Amino acid sequence: MSSIPYKFTAFFPLVTKMLFCVFAIYLLGLLSHFYGMCRSLLGLLLSCFSLAGTYNVKQIQTKQLKDELGEVVAEMEAMEGGGLAADDSKPSNKAKQTSIGRKKFNMDPKKGIEYLIEHGLLTASPDDVAQFLYKGEGLNKTAIGDYLGERHDFNERVLRAFVELHDFTDLILVQALRQFLWSFRLPGEAQKIDRMMECFAQRYCQLNTNIFTNTDTCYVLSFAIIMLNTSLHNPSVKDKPSVDQFINMNRGINNGGDLPRELLVSLYESIKTEPFKIPEDDGNDLMHTFFNPDKEGWLWKQAGGRYKSWKRRWFILNDNCLYYFEYTTDKEPRGIIPLENIQVREVQDRNKPHCFELYAAGSEFIKACKTDSEGKVVEGKHTVYRMSAATNEEKDEWIKCVRQSISHNPFYDMLAARKKKAQKTNVHSKG
Repeated sequence: MSSIPYKFTAFFPLVTKMLFCVFAIYLLGLLSHFYGMCRSLLGLLLSCFSLAGTYNVKQIQTKQLKDELGEVVAEMEAMEGGGLAADDSKPSNKAKQTSIGRKKFNMDPKKGIEYLIEHGLLTASPDDVAQFLYKGEGLNKTAIGDYLGERHDFNERVLRAFVELHDFTDLILVQALRQFLWSFRLPGEAQKIDRMMECFAQRYCQLNTNIFTNTDTCYVLSFAIIMLNTSLHNPSVKDKPSVDQFINMNRGINNGGDLPRELLVSLYESIKTEPFKIPEDDGNDLMHTFFNPDKEGWLWKQAGGRYKSWKRRWFILNDNCLYYFEYTTDKEPRGIIPLENIQVREVQDRNKPHCFELYAAGSEFIKACKTDSEGKVVEGKHTVYRMSAATNEEKDEWIKCVRQSISHNPFYDMLAARKKKAQKTNVHSKG
């Protein structure tokens, strides 16, 4: 190879410097562009952080709650859709299904039991279902009472099996009642209470054969004790019954004869010293204002203001008053409507089906009260109260019950008939 002439080699240092300068300029351009991108990205990030800083804690908590709720719903849908069917035998899956079954039971007892049976967690036998309810783990005691009170053959067999799980041997009646009434909450309808207390009386007399001459006596005295508890411990009852009044109230109920005075005195003193502990998981103490309501359930109530909106409320009809709550768990009613000079009628409404309304008879306003947004009790200004039921049958039942409540409480008729029977019965029932 021939050598490069010297005159060209003299340019090498210069060319090298020029190429280096060009590369340096190009590199600086890249760095400048990259720096600009970094500044833009940094600005964007800072703006994002600034925007994020405007969110408050409640918004973050709301998102977390929504995420958690979404996870729970997705889990329940996956399990109900067969997501666990491939491996139902795993203890963790069975525990999850049992938990879901309990939640379903608390919302709808019938559907909850059906779910547990379908997934093999309960057998379709009254004894197995009764055992599940008796243990009561994670179960709402109001829901237990509602299920036991249903008038279906299977539910009635479950009720009998449930009562037979209680051991009342050698317990005085008030002790047995404490045990029994703590295992569930009595439902509101008189017919349901009648069946449940009938089973209780039969079981108690079966295990304690020498106390009462018949189960009707046990039945009547049990209700007398419950009413005594209400009278002695309800602050709204001013005239407290004495022990002699309690004894006189129960004369002649033991097959026409009187019960031993010492027995009635011991029952009276027990209740006076220690009131019943009643399940309050729905916020309504049955031993006080809302004991044995004539009817209870959800209704849509039309607002009385300028804008006639509808709100869903839990209504309880009792003692010639109609109470309504925002939730079944509320301890205080949102409103009270005394059924004094009140009439009820069926009405048609273009916005809601199955409507009826209460209206004042001979006066401008209905005497009622409610709590306002600040929790203060204020007088209502309604000329009518309009409600909407879920079905036509429920509407008719509400109208019927309100009309009966205006005149009298049918529960006391039922109890009076049983008391009359206890006074005349000559058959010794041993359960």
